[in-house]
Order: sequence, then C-alpha cells, then structure tokens
Amino acid sequence: MFKRIDAYIRPEKTHAVKGALQNAGIYGMSFTEVKGHGRQGGTKLVGRSGPYMIDMLERIQLTIVVSAHNVDETVTLIQESAATGETGDGVIFISPVEDVVRIRTGERGAKAMTYSGDIDDRRQK
Repeated sequence: MFKRIDAYIRPEKTHAVKGALQNAGIYGMSFTEVKGHGRQGGTKLVGRSGPYMIDMLERIQLTIVVSAHNVDETVTLIQESAATGETGDGVIFISPVEDVVRIRTGERGAKAMTYSGDIDDRRQK
C-alpha cells in the first residue's frame, strides 16, 4: 500500500526539504509553485502609502508517493527541514494511493515504485 504526501512549504525551504528527502533515499518528488493562505490569512506590510495586506502567499506544494511504512519517517523529514517556528510554516496532507503504474514498462504496485538505491531498496539490504 502506498500513501501520497502533499506538503505546502515556504519557498526558501525547498532545497532543505529536497536534500533531506534525497539523503533518506526518496528521489521521486514534484514541486509546484502555488499561492494561498492558511489560518494566518496572509501578511500585513507597510509601504509608503501605509499598511496593506497580502492575502495570497507564495508556497511550494511538494508531492511524494511512498510506501505506507515510510510515511512517518518522510513526514518527520519534511517537518524538521521545513520548520522555521513561525506562523505559516505549512501543512502536510497524507492520503491513500490505490495503485501505481509505470508508463514505460506497465509495472504496477511496488515494482513500479522501487528504484535502485531508494528508501525501499535500502531497507531490503
């Protein structure tokens, strides 16, 4: 069984998160530039004409699919490498994945997800 992890992080934390995941053996990941806001509702800035509100903040959406037994480790890596301790650090969503199909070979499930040297391959050795 696989899980999809979608994490919304600060743009300046992208390289730290990517590096932490790659060091753990997680190589397949997508990064998408997104805009939005959470509980903080945006940020208030002060310009020459006075204060103004920016309610759509730039964030990076990170999407990863991992084996269910790797979810806790992956979430911890993202959380530790993305955290600043400030409001707006982001959020992580975890959802089930029914199946995976590699387009080139037609492989399904674990065979489609395992690469030489990845986190699952390292666990088997």
